[in-house]
Amino acid sequence: MSKTIEEFKKLSDAEEFLKFFELPYDQKVVNVNRLHILKKFSQYIQEIDEQAADLTAEETLNQYCLALQQAYEIFLESTPQEQKVFKVFKDKPKNVITLTELSSD
Repeated sequence: MSKTIEEFKKLSDAEEFLKFFELPYDQKVVNVNRLHILKKFSQYIQEIDEQAADLTAEETLNQYCLALQQAYEIFLESTPQEQKVFKVFKDKPKNVITLTELSSD
């Protein structure tokens, strides 16, 4: 059975996307990194859509599949703090002095 863009657009959670593309995954990894995986996947989809407007539906879904696999695999080796996909990880906290900013004078 071939998959369609319309079916893809109805998906909403990480497990649905992974199952749709028949990608193996560890539920523990998804439980811990769900939002980060989806955010990274969303960023990749945006890049694909901007760069490859002339792809067929099948080619687009293949690119999306690779993007989801890449987004998932990033969090096998890295942490959300290292990836900084959400604003909260990018912004330096206000009114905080880090140890490296302290001097021994």
